[in-house]
Amino acid sequence: MREISQEELAFRAGLSRTYVSEVERGERNVSIDNMGLLAQALDLPLHELLNPAMFKGVDAE
Repeated sequence: MREISQEELAFRAGLSRTYVSEVERGERNVSIDNMGLLAQALDLPLHELLNPAMFKGVDAE
């Protein structure tokens, strides 16, 4: 996974840091449009952002 702060990711994606934080914590659902913005900000194809294997070893609450 990329080492990037929520603030930097939000800036690159044109989203608020609060929104990115809420999505990361599972407190907010993310639209497909915003997923596309996040994938673009991370320089990933959207399908890679949705790949469950990408999150192996990440604790889910």
